Amino acid sequence: MYKKFKQICIFFSGWVIFLPIVITGCATTPPKDTSNLCEIFYEKEDWYDAAADMRDKWGVPIHVPMAMMYQESSFRHDALPPRDYILFGLIPWGRVSSAYGYSQAKTPTWSDYIRETGNSGADRDDFEDAIDFMGWFISKTHKVNGVSKWDAYAQYLNYHEGWGGYRRKTYLKKGWLVKVSQRVKGRSLRYATQLKTCEEDLQKSWFFKLFD
Repeated sequence: MYKKFKQICIFFSGWVIFLPIVITGCATTPPKDTSNLCEIFYEKEDWYDAAADMRDKWGVPIHVPMAMMYQESSFRHDALPPRDYILFGLIPWGRVSSAYGYSQAKTPTWSDYIRETGNSGADRDDFEDAIDFMGWFISKTHKVNGVSKWDAYAQYLNYHEGWGGYRRKTYLKKGWLVKVSQRVKGRSLRYATQLKTCEEDLQKSWFFKLFD
């Protein structure tokens, strides 16, 4: 549903002179309250649908990739890594990595995802594709390194260091990363608790919501 909406936005963008209101509505903005998963999904109902599809497809609990995504991009569709600098650190030059979008997926890993899933039209700035990518990665981490799909702490370490880096325990030399992973775990647990209070309501069809 979200992808279809995005396609409509792209179509109407060529009519900028005639339909400025439509274009404004197509702008993608982060959720207003990122501290509460229920509020995120109430504001962006298509996101819940996409996250539920990801869960059903990959067996990954919604709260884990959502907590990881917050850490990676704060839910900004066009998030980019910081620039590298040259000449005494004064002149910006390129980016420190090829990471981009909601999931901050790097180009090679994104290409692996497309090749393995056949999702050739996937875009890193599309929430539906980004959450599916994270479900794929978390599921594969479970297969490759035996990490539980519910373990946000170890899953984030894999996400940051890669499967080989995690096996080599490269994160042990990065105290800051261990602390960040602990924060991701904490957020995932809060998200899980919050989702239990509202998921039944989120699962209602649009028809029944009309009568709430």
